[in-house]
Amino acid sequence: MFLALLANRNIIAPISTTKDEEIRLRLEEGCVETLITLSGSGYGVEPVPNHGTHEFLDTLRDANRPGLILFSSGSTGKPKAMIHDLDRLLGVYESRKPRSMAILVFLMFDHIGGLNTLFNGLAMGAFLVLCQSRDAHEVASLVEKHKITLLPASPTLLNLLLMAEVAQSHDLSSLRMVTYGTEPMPESLLARIKKILPKARLIQTFGASETGIAQTFSKSSQSTLLRIDDPHTEFKIVSGELWLKSATQILGYLNHPGDNFTDDGWFRTGDLVEEAGDGFLRIVGRTREVINVGGQKVLPAEVESVLLEMEGVADCLVFGQSNVITGQMVVAEVTPAKDADAKALKKDIRRYCRERLDPYKVPSKVILQDSVAFSDRFKKIRRKDDAE
Repeated sequence: MFLALLANRNIIAPISTTKDEEIRLRLEEGCVETLITLSGSGYGVEPVPNHGTHEFLDTLRDANRPGLILFSSGSTGKPKAMIHDLDRLLGVYESRKPRSMAILVFLMFDHIGGLNTLFNGLAMGAFLVLCQSRDAHEVASLVEKHKITLLPASPTLLNLLLMAEVAQSHDLSSLRMVTYGTEPMPESLLARIKKILPKARLIQTFGASETGIAQTFSKSSQSTLLRIDDPHTEFKIVSGELWLKSATQILGYLNHPGDNFTDDGWFRTGDLVEEAGDGFLRIVGRTREVINVGGQKVLPAEVESVLLEMEGVADCLVFGQSNVITGQMVVAEVTPAKDADAKALKKDIRRYCRERLDPYKVPSKVILQDSVAFSDRFKKIRRKDDAE
């Protein structure tokens, strides 16, 4: 359907949610005119009550150019609707060379990561396997059954595979490449993944819905350092934040002022990075996730990486919570490993962290729970400070 709409020069707004209110919001914010509903038995077409139009949409229509509308997750209110010139976005894939690969398409097509996998796979003539299950064993079963060679994933998904111990019950030896992105990768988690997939190259990707996916180069499978090596993308670092300017970036937003773009076209990604020499960067977190403990800055990813080194910790989520004395304090939600002693784990966590972290980074509160919340895009859902 996507390719048919592209050939028809339509403006496409992929929506994967099944929640009525979220669908309604996306139809409204995207100025959608026609709704196509796909099902196992076919598809349905129905008109949508008119929500007006926008100059970006009119510009594409007047030029007979296809468009792509992507939506932010909308976790803090209405989703932002961003509009791409689809011809321009697809242009970077035209130079892809044919490759014999079997790719598991895991991220949904309303996400730039899922679309990037789809576009790359089609451009290379690869064998694509669709996976809509959130079950780790189902993912591993598809890898084994179809001899998947490339698995695009997120750190959260990869940790779920580790927690489910899928390598003990499924043959994953066909995997030659695992790409990961959407959130910081803890170094301790990367080491554990490499241990169960010793023959696979582990490659970090980077991009944003606003700019498209940049071509990157990972220093090694054991390193979280990456280099942006893309003729279509410029970057610079401003006060520790990564800024991008891409040939494939959006025309703009349909319902947002676009103040994360500068007047000269730079996109403020919100990602904090460290420079490591030779052009390599390390992604350390998001600006909005930084925890301020009495004026000292704490990056959740750093604390999470330390926690995941512990044998008794299967998964964790670190965030800030209001504190009347320090402004914020560090809170860790921890999923104990299968055989961990839950009673002793809290004390072990504080002791372990005190040995490896500055005092202000040590979690003041540790909460044990069965699982860590994550989104449909397999990205950890971080709690908002209750003071916000």
